[in-house]
Amino acid sequence: MSSIHITDIEAAINFWREKSPSPDGITLAPPLRALAEVYALLVHHREEEAAFKGFPAKALDAWLQWYHHLPDTPCIAICSTSQGDETCKGCGRSFEEVQNWTQMDPAQKRTVWRRITLDQTAWRFNRYSERAQESSKGSSATESDATQSTPS
Repeated sequence: MSSIHITDIEAAINFWREKSPSPDGITLAPPLRALAEVYALLVHHREEEAAFKGFPAKALDAWLQWYHHLPDTPCIAICSTSQGDETCKGCGRSFEEVQNWTQMDPAQKRTVWRRITLDQTAWRFNRYSERAQESSKGSSATESDATQSTPS
């Protein structure tokens, strides 16, 4: 079952805070309020993830708007899985993740992004980091934006 990690909710909240700042310092924009309610419940219950299925509709819509401004795939066009590697040296995804990427839901994709970002061993994070930067041009986010609140 796919889920949304609290760090992605935090990143979406920060996205909406910048996109729709409070006019009076107190009032929250509706998408921000919806995400804040989910975030507060996660903190209250000491949970790190919320199930994608059953995520409140308004919060899901706000999260998906944040999600759609990120690069879709971690691919940097150096796929070692095509050479027989179980894990791609370029992006860090497994062979199955590369093959099934287009069928994965947004929460599943973000789970993969989180894992490879925390791992930091794929070439997209070191040897070929400039390719990762180039692949996200045209997008308003970089990998650091997508994982800005991910713990080290």
